[in-house]
Amino acid sequence: MPHTFASSRLTLSDLAPDTFQSEIRAMTTECDRMGGINLAQGVCDTPVPAVIEAAAIQAIRDGQNIYTRCDGITRLREAIAVKQLRDYGLRYDPEREVMVASGATAGYHAAAMALLNPGDEVLIFEPFYGYHVNTLKSLRVKPVIVALAEPDWQLDVDAMRAAVTPRTRAILLNTPANPSGKIFSLPELEQVAAVCQEHDLFLITDEIYEYFVYDGAQHICPATLPGMRERTIVISGFSKTFSITGWRVGYAVADARWMPAMAHFHDLTYVCSPAPFQLAAAAGLEQLPPSFYTQVAADHQAKRGHLLAALEAAGMEASAPPGAYYILARAAHLPGKTAAQRARHLLAQTGVAAVAGSAFFRPGRGEELLRFCFAKQDEELEKACERLRSL
Repeated sequence: MPHTFASSRLTLSDLAPDTFQSEIRAMTTECDRMGGINLAQGVCDTPVPAVIEAAAIQAIRDGQNIYTRCDGITRLREAIAVKQLRDYGLRYDPEREVMVASGATAGYHAAAMALLNPGDEVLIFEPFYGYHVNTLKSLRVKPVIVALAEPDWQLDVDAMRAAVTPRTRAILLNTPANPSGKIFSLPELEQVAAVCQEHDLFLITDEIYEYFVYDGAQHICPATLPGMRERTIVISGFSKTFSITGWRVGYAVADARWMPAMAHFHDLTYVCSPAPFQLAAAAGLEQLPPSFYTQVAADHQAKRGHLLAALEAAGMEASAPPGAYYILARAAHLPGKTAAQRARHLLAQTGVAAVAGSAFFRPGRGEELLRFCFAKQDEELEKACERLRSL
């Protein structure tokens, strides 16, 4: 007879009841089950640049399949440092201030473990990326949500300042942003920097979409602002730019005071990023010309235009995002009381998966929005657009 417990200590943690499969992954699962077209998850299934693909294959054949240093191979750390200097004029010591991470998510997680304590508060702008919020919750750090002003998601400086408390330890900034595509302007960044310096806060930036900028827009790395380098933790990676989301190669750059602790926690949780893929990413940074990055932006701007036209034809109002590769579209006319219900109706009717806008807002907000990803191969995106136009 199996033993039963009248009362048991064999329970889930206090955090577990609040942990659930993200709406993004739930829609991906449902889309796969139906054989639909997935515009829900930002998988970025465009082709991998040939030089990167070849370097990964060669690295595996050369036996580069063992652990690396927890902060990554020297070659890639040096290439990242060169990139930061080339793009932003920021000098980082590749030995002491650069960490290769198992994806940008791992870099963020390591930074949060190294710099934040349970009970600390971090300001996050809404709409937000769920992983940013839930990672903090998993570490018993409180995300404090600051709404951006609709319809263009402008920074509400008064709301940001009002959200700061004695427990505030950091501000998290995602630019270009998921899901809105917002690019924070220089005046907005100056306001964020001022708050960080006035209250002695860290600034954690997620800049994974740094090259996905459209219509002449420019991404500004906040660490370039006066007085911000020492307090800014820059998180980015290669998943989106090189179309290698499944390879898990990202990075963090930060002042030498913070990096040893970040590397320690990255080691405990992830050990290291996959060795052959680190070599491949290094090859990409070293060999791809500047025109590659401008072409990435041009290609995705064209994809954005196709999807915007299809959404308009389907009766879903949407404005062109200046960055990233997502569109938030209003879908109030679709059946359903919630965004999740509307997304599932759309999938059932058209075979096109989108994400409920509510996944990026506090409860009760975003229920009329759906998020669509346009980082797809042209043929697949055109099929999705045809189905949407038929709605």
